[in-house]
Amino acid sequence: MSSASPTVHAIIGGRLFSRDHVLAWEAERLPAAALKIGLPVPTGDLARQRMEFADDKLALGADEIKRRLRRDLRVGDVVANATARISRGGRATSVCELQVTGGSATGLVQWLENTYRDDYIRSMTAAHPDHFLIQALPGGRQEVIETTGGSPLPTRFLIDYTDLSTLTTQSDPAADADATGVAISAKGLHIGGVRHEFRDVPGGFHARLCVEFPRTTLPRILSEHRRHLAIEWSNWVEFAFGAGR
Repeated sequence: MSSASPTVHAIIGGRLFSRDHVLAWEAERLPAAALKIGLPVPTGDLARQRMEFADDKLALGADEIKRRLRRDLRVGDVVANATARISRGGRATSVCELQVTGGSATGLVQWLENTYRDDYIRSMTAAHPDHFLIQALPGGRQEVIETTGGSPLPTRFLIDYTDLSTLTTQSDPAADADATGVAISAKGLHIGGVRHEFRDVPGGFHARLCVEFPRTTLPRILSEHRRHLAIEWSNWVEFAFGAGR
């Protein structure tokens, strides 16, 4: 892929946010994530902190990460399952859009889906301080441990990219690429999903990033998770198309 840096702007609630705005949100989250996992806050500029913190989490390994977060994950799982059951399949959405100059819709999704990349787990982890573990599993599933925006607790869930059965949002026929699937709790309950869609435009592409949460999810979590989406996807765009490596 090209080594030229893309230009990324986030759109949340109809308001345009610069890359500097999004980077400031990322810098604000890093100390909280480090405290949660019991690691020191790296020093240096944000780019260096981002990758060093990712490497520190990877050095712990999946088992140690789960051990350190076990109490929060246990509570988070109870809350996620209870919220999904109370919602009775109803969903609320958290949506962020990106305007990207450079790259392509298909190129980004192909990069994301290439789980055989040497840097796959590192790039998934580094995209957001609150990503504690993201790894590919057999059968098109992905294991995720993260703190969603606005939540006090990290949660563990699987995303099944081969299953769209319980999604309530409609697909965009104009999308050129997508990353779509259901989110499943540790107990096997469908607790939400993702419908991320990408459309090529002259000079770049547009992304509509949508997460489905249970209908009874607190409004603050829905609102704050839009920043989470802006942070992780802006970084993935830069990782995929040459910047931020």
